[in-house]
Amino acid sequence: MKRIALLLTGLLLLALMAACGGQKPAAEKKCGDEGVICIGLVTDVGKIDDKSFNQSSWEGTQQAAKEVGALEVKYVETTDAKDYAANIKQFTDQGYNIIVTIGFGMGEATAEAAAANPKVHFIGVDQFQGEAIPNVAGLVFHEDQAGYLAGVLAASMSQSGVVASVLGTNLVPPVVAFNEGYLNGARSVNPNIKIIDTYHPGGLDVAFTDPEWGATTAQQAIDQGADVIFGAGGNTGNGALIQAAGNEGVWCIGVDTDQWETVPEAHPCLISSAVKLIPPGIVDLVKMSKDGKFPSGNYFGAAGLAPFHDHESAIPQEVKDLLEKTKAGLLDGSISTGYNPG
Repeated sequence: MKRIALLLTGLLLLALMAACGGQKPAAEKKCGDEGVICIGLVTDVGKIDDKSFNQSSWEGTQQAAKEVGALEVKYVETTDAKDYAANIKQFTDQGYNIIVTIGFGMGEATAEAAAANPKVHFIGVDQFQGEAIPNVAGLVFHEDQAGYLAGVLAASMSQSGVVASVLGTNLVPPVVAFNEGYLNGARSVNPNIKIIDTYHPGGLDVAFTDPEWGATTAQQAIDQGADVIFGAGGNTGNGALIQAAGNEGVWCIGVDTDQWETVPEAHPCLISSAVKLIPPGIVDLVKMSKDGKFPSGNYFGAAGLAPFHDHESAIPQEVKDLLEKTKAGLLDGSISTGYNPG
């Protein structure tokens, strides 16, 4: 019986080798193997489909995975800031070699994970690197410049001389940069303009996931005469945009990504968005990782204004010309946003 069993086993192996061109069956590739790329993304507090920051980062990560032929690309949603480290560890434990972490609040957990996993490349979106870590690239943006352009647009389109911004927490430097740019951009058009800017009073755990507060705060500003609302705070800002859309004669401006594509409820008022081009920044860094050219420290992505879409005809040509002139001045340094990161 043993001889028969051995004979059958041998015949089976021969059949398998024949099916594989005479070679032994190749072992299935997995994350951690030489030459295999696996990309993980850990969201900031909030959902992957937040129609803003997390979502655009995930879209960029998926695009990057496709372009470099990644074996796996997955995400983990963070619901509580205390889980940042554990969520990153899920990917390092599985042998993922590129990990994207989202948001300023994840900076410390990212740095610690990078120190413990020196062969893994970390892309920290909105994580400014005060001191370079060899395997961490902070994907950062000139939010103040995008905010400045949004302020120029807001003041140019305002009929009441009152504009507003509804924001996430001022504990996050990029949010402050957006707002400071917005304030100074608006004042460059109308030094006497009234600006109502309101930061969410909560911490990182709630400031970007409170659309009800965003809607209420936007309506309060509108009741005080604001006819342009800048919503800059994830789902909190989305609530402000949607609320503004329900008020006749009010314009609104989105943030981070082109929110015409992500918040259709805001179409009636949405003239543009102050965008950070997160997806192409992530794609560039993933490609650099694959090519052995991964940078450390800060990597600046592009920022600016999204198209006017259906409201193109509502924007006077002189305003469009002013925006182009302002953009050129920001790029060549002849115009300062007045933002000082400190």
